Amino acid sequence: MKEQQHIFTNKMLRTLLIPVIFEQVLNSLMGTVDTMMVSNVGSAAISAVSLVDSINVLVIQAFSALAAGGAILCSQYIGQKNHEMANKSARQVLFIITAISVAVTALCLLFRVPLLKLIFGKVEADVMTASQVYFFYTALSFPFIALYDAGASIFRSQGNTRGPMTVSVISNVINIGGNAALIWGFNMGVAGAAIATLASRVFCAVVVLWQLRMDRQPIVVRNYRQIRPDGKMIRRVLALGIPSGIENSMFQLGKLAIQSSVSTLGTVAIAAQAMTNILENLNGIAAIGVGIGLMTVVGQCLGAGRKDEAVYYIKKLSVLAEIIVVASCLLVFALTIPVTKLGGMESESARMCFHMISWITVVKPIVWTLAFIPAYGLRAAGDVKFSMLTSCITMWTFRFCLCVYLIRFRGFGPMAVWIGMFTDWTVRGIVFSLRFHSRKWLKHKVV
Repeated sequence: MKEQQHIFTNKMLRTLLIPVIFEQVLNSLMGTVDTMMVSNVGSAAISAVSLVDSINVLVIQAFSALAAGGAILCSQYIGQKNHEMANKSARQVLFIITAISVAVTALCLLFRVPLLKLIFGKVEADVMTASQVYFFYTALSFPFIALYDAGASIFRSQGNTRGPMTVSVISNVINIGGNAALIWGFNMGVAGAAIATLASRVFCAVVVLWQLRMDRQPIVVRNYRQIRPDGKMIRRVLALGIPSGIENSMFQLGKLAIQSSVSTLGTVAIAAQAMTNILENLNGIAAIGVGIGLMTVVGQCLGAGRKDEAVYYIKKLSVLAEIIVVASCLLVFALTIPVTKLGGMESESARMCFHMISWITVVKPIVWTLAFIPAYGLRAAGDVKFSMLTSCITMWTFRFCLCVYLIRFRGFGPMAVWIGMFTDWTVRGIVFSLRFHSRKWLKHKVV
């Protein structure tokens, strides 16, 4: 096909993808900086933040999945040029995500102490105290991060990724600046870090909701208080969002379960694995941005009835993601030794980290892209249950069970985590490739 025959020109793709890639990379980097700033407060603070964030990530991933479900509807209606139904979908996404996030916040605030004790058991008293404080403020932020996710997904479904990126940049500045002021200026410790996070999320929600009121875009949402539930539309949003939410939540639970095995290996291995996780996240986050953009592209193609275009763009953007993964892996590999030295890691931990990153640099470009990027396109087509089942089965069978077996029964070190991960990626990539070429994912009808 010639470029002018496609729904998205190369220029349109660049305009769509560059902001969302930049936003994902920035959020990852700022999350690392945020953790480093909190670590200056002391071991109890960093332990509390790490423990509570394991809960927060589960909740936030669920909100993100619901928002993505709504975005699939919106993007397909935009592809149909049915702006009335796109607007109706957007209003219901905002309604249901607000209702769910407020309910979750209320439950977390009411039961935060027994919940923390149930999940984390008998941690040290100062860690538990800090955890309760941090969880209180971050739980207050749940409705705001949920509304931002919904609003940002609605904008992306229209092809507008620059707006959410700009809001995210300013939000990160508020968060980091707030950390510096409250942690170091006012000596508020872990409470200061949580309040800065709350403030940045309030800002995100307010700005995104305000921008949705503007007439310059296909989807315009005003009179928020007049939004009323539409059962049929809500069921469609949930049918798309819940499977992705389960998939994301299972992924986070699997990470926690794996961490329990890694914790038996001693502090040297734990430190090596923690740094490797950070670096591996950095060498894949830009490609994840491509996947997020792919959902908008495929959604609009299918809404317009252009199934051939959906297939074409999944192939094209998978190639782009592969190029990004190769470049990212090489960059992270080159930075691994300097980073471990700057981080003051013990020599044995640094050696373990470099060994694992070396293997990741070789294996990830071979199998990772097919395991993740086409799945974004399949989800945009409404093939969310297949994606959920595949991801959950491969994650628990290979990433978790194989890892635990190698560590607890075969005496492997932290490299067992990555052997399990590589196996998961490989099997997942094969399954998604077969699904993609079968074209069964094109038989779903979302709108």
